[in-house]
Amino acid sequence: MAERIVVALGGNALGKTPEEQLALVKSTARPIVDLVEKGYEVIIGHGNGPQVGMINLAMEFSANKGGSTPSMPFPECGAMTQGYIGYHLQQAIQEELRERGIDRDCATVVTQVVVDEQDPGFRNPTKPVGSFYTKEEAERITAEKGFTFVEDAGRGYRRVVPSPIPRRIVELRVVEQLVKAGDIVITVGGGGIPVVETAQGLKGVAAVIDKDRASALLARDIGADRLIILTAVDRVCINFNKPDQQELAEMNLSDCERYIAEGQFAPGSMLPKVQSCMDFVRGSAHGIALITSLSRAAEALEGKTGTVITR
Repeated sequence: MAERIVVALGGNALGKTPEEQLALVKSTARPIVDLVEKGYEVIIGHGNGPQVGMINLAMEFSANKGGSTPSMPFPECGAMTQGYIGYHLQQAIQEELRERGIDRDCATVVTQVVVDEQDPGFRNPTKPVGSFYTKEEAERITAEKGFTFVEDAGRGYRRVVPSPIPRRIVELRVVEQLVKAGDIVITVGGGGIPVVETAQGLKGVAAVIDKDRASALLARDIGADRLIILTAVDRVCINFNKPDQQELAEMNLSDCERYIAEGQFAPGSMLPKVQSCMDFVRGSAHGIALITSLSRAAEALEGKTGTVITR
């Protein structure tokens, strides 16, 4: 039986504009199809921070200018990103499959993810979305729109929105059916469209679910053998960007907890990736998590690079 893998794509695999993204995903498709070619069942999750911020800001700008474009709620902006990022990814993957003579289909599932309306994340926005700004630009937008901005890992200031913990993937059974049919599935895009359960049914809420946490939940609930979180670095480091920086080939749960207590992993960057891997490993009977770079995913599965996280 083929090993089942959930791959969480980081922002470096996607572009800041539709044109840039369409070019970038051609490179993104190659290491993904490498995994398919090696016989793995592959399910893909991805982020949408820059894209959902861009769409939301564009819609608000147009509405504020008195145009006919309505101000678009955040859940709908998230759904839009799932559609256009999924379209770009599946098109690039389908082309790469065709070039290699692999007869497989790839499809995107617009995915809702249930969150708790009382989640403390709604009272403490932490999820960066949209573009980077200078401190002066961030202060001006805050004064105009009331948005919350934070400094993001030395790269500038970004808007932050609530990021509740994902609880349930609504379309899980559909994803399972597609995987069993042999298809490559793109799902929980941007962490999924956040919804809450009400007496009238599901209702979208203004938030962005962390894509690594949603991918970890997906990996657990769909019985994946491995969760691979792809990012900009080959391995997780401690003392990052310091003279005594150290790459880690492996960590167990106790190691992770110790490093988190030491403040080794930046919030909004490596911290949620490590925490997501811990969630998956704890919730899986035999699952192993892996953090590595997109270009070296296949090598990481062979133990040549990456950081492996085990129970």
